[in-house]
Amino acid sequence: MPYLYNTPEDQQAMLEAIGASSIDELFDPIPESLKLDRPLDLPPALSEMELDQHLRELAAKNANTGNSVCFLGGGCYDHFVPAVVDTIGSRSEFYTSYTPYQAEASQGNLQVVFEYQSMITRLTGMDVSNASLYDGASSAAEAVLMAISCTRRHGKVIVPASLHPEYRLTISTYLENLDAEVVELETPAGVIDVEQLTAAIDDTTAAVVLQQPNFFGCIEDAQSVANAAKEAGALLITAFDPISLGILARPGDYGTNIAVAEGHTLGTPMSYGGPYLGIMACDKNLVRRMPGRIAGETVDRHGNRCFVLTMQTREQHIRREKATSNICSNQGLFALRATAYLSQLGPQGLRETANLCLQKSRYAAEQLCEQERFSLAFDQPTFKEFVIRDADNDVEGLLRSAEQQGFLAGVPLGQWYPEMADCFLVAVTEKRTKAEIDQLVDALAQEKNNRQGRQEHQAETVQH
Repeated sequence: MPYLYNTPEDQQAMLEAIGASSIDELFDPIPESLKLDRPLDLPPALSEMELDQHLRELAAKNANTGNSVCFLGGGCYDHFVPAVVDTIGSRSEFYTSYTPYQAEASQGNLQVVFEYQSMITRLTGMDVSNASLYDGASSAAEAVLMAISCTRRHGKVIVPASLHPEYRLTISTYLENLDAEVVELETPAGVIDVEQLTAAIDDTTAAVVLQQPNFFGCIEDAQSVANAAKEAGALLITAFDPISLGILARPGDYGTNIAVAEGHTLGTPMSYGGPYLGIMACDKNLVRRMPGRIAGETVDRHGNRCFVLTMQTREQHIRREKATSNICSNQGLFALRATAYLSQLGPQGLRETANLCLQKSRYAAEQLCEQERFSLAFDQPTFKEFVIRDADNDVEGLLRSAEQQGFLAGVPLGQWYPEMADCFLVAVTEKRTKAEIDQLVDALAQEKNNRQGRQEHQAETVQH
């Protein structure tokens, strides 16, 4: 990022403004025992031109979606972002505003939030949307707290192993000091066993958390899961992929009570994993328990259309013990980007994007499984992700070799599922071309030949 350094004159002016005689004086409160008693081991100073060149050389060592073909998934996807999204998101009236309270909120910002909420409710089939939360994982955890509060059941929350591992960890962290138990259901077939779920639910269950499509990319029997939760009086929380709703049933269509999602796929780049956008929508009877901001439409004293923050108390911002949530930042900039993205695509564009993901991922899975080494880990329908099992059980070497050839080939699953150390998750978005998919297959096939050559060379070396 370009910057202008502070001159000695600038530094002296700042010191005078705060009443300090030197920079060293600012560190006087720190005990001597904690201070470094030698100069920092830093290289010589560089000129601006030299520093720019040095940083570019360092950055060039990183593998990224600009110099590699990306098949990474697991919650972070390389979707196309139209130029209009960056243009609108970079406008200063939006870019510089941050968590305004009612008195400071401009009508422009409030209208954008209102339009965002309107689009999310149409997208999900739910009654109400808030103005967004931090990310998908925190939205899921907030939804669990909301379910416990609404049902007044403090017994247990049921989460399947097919829910994103980081979502499960976040939920467990939120509930660690509360009187609630997280019950995890194993999913050896890649999806929830509805009979097992039904047996696990009882009258102390506050919520069942479903991911659709799930972390493995598989399509769950969402309607059966919803029916099981409803019969037991528990709330259903669905973590959905926004792009998938171009072709899959909306959460509201099969009885979801609270819908949450990671919304970065709606116009925000991968960006090293954040900051992202937490989507949340719910039934209207739950709205007073919903965390975060909600913008509403009304009229002013002259009868003109206007927008306000509504359905929340001042305790939301001031009295923490009375707040429905202590998260105050509404990630407004990313909600703005999602609004621009959805406006640009429209229903038909979203449908076409989802279909491209579906078709291209199926082609990639078929081509990979033509290799004797690879097979699908689960016999389930998928959307844009799928799990590949490596018969040679060398996922780390395989992915490292692919990266050296310019492909970010997938996410190893052994880090979360020890029993799946021989598996990796592959995601195929609308950006991937047939040529790139074919090249990935060739690169992974070539890795086996290279490994065999290395093993033969090592054997010959040992013999000699």
